[in-house]
Amino acid sequence: MTSQWERLLQNLGEWQGSFTRFSPQGELLQDIKSVVSLQGLNNNQTIRQIVRRQGQEDLVLEYSSLSKSTLFFENGAFSQGSIQLAPFTEFGAELGLIHENYRLRLVQLFDKNGQLDQLTLIREHLAGTEAAESPTLQVKDLLGEWRGEAITIYTDLRSPNIVSTTLKLELDDAGRFVQSLSYGKHTITSSATIKGSIIHFDQDPHKQMQVLLLPNGASATSPLKVNLRQSFILEVGWLIQPNLRQRMVRSYSDKGEWTSLTLVTEQKV
Repeated sequence: MTSQWERLLQNLGEWQGSFTRFSPQGELLQDIKSVVSLQGLNNNQTIRQIVRRQGQEDLVLEYSSLSKSTLFFENGAFSQGSIQLAPFTEFGAELGLIHENYRLRLVQLFDKNGQLDQLTLIREHLAGTEAAESPTLQVKDLLGEWRGEAITIYTDLRSPNIVSTTLKLELDDAGRFVQSLSYGKHTITSSATIKGSIIHFDQDPHKQMQVLLLPNGASATSPLKVNLRQSFILEVGWLIQPNLRQRMVRSYSDKGEWTSLTLVTEQKV
């Protein structure tokens, strides 16, 4: 099995793209060009990371180990962020997917009261390759049956768990969005209202979740509020091709602790 450090090396290179900030309601707030370079030094024992954003000072980082707030999958996909939800502190995480010459990253931030505050979508391609331009994700792109595999890695570094998944997405007669997710012996069904680019799961008033449909086939699944003593997830989705989708889920326990990270790769059948 590859080490976490070896998995990080899948992200080496110069990534050109943009940081696009949205409000929780999906309004575009800011779009700035970016170049992020990750360079290996001393036989890749050290990484130098330079983040250049239009109109901002360069951010230069050098590191030779990874923090507990970060986990990587074998293909280089990763997540980093808060490892614990605490009262009156800002909270958030980044979820990063990678496919061939492209990366899609999403940062979800919550304010000191636990309210969803802002989202940043980062779309990148390796220097020397074409930028991928695909339109904003639509509900119709998601409808159908998706079958795939979910790999879960754990913060306590126990062995990964791999299960087959089936996700059925449809509209009912009332126009509600119905989601049925099966994995192992479990099936979870939930329904939501659709309003523009937002799919709002409103069945449980204490656990309001939304899926925000974003450019380049991206989607952001977030609680509207993160609450103490209540488990929750943060998720990014990426429709890479019309019949190929990846999702990454960062899971928190009812103690507010980050426990696991799941990467789902699924195909429409």
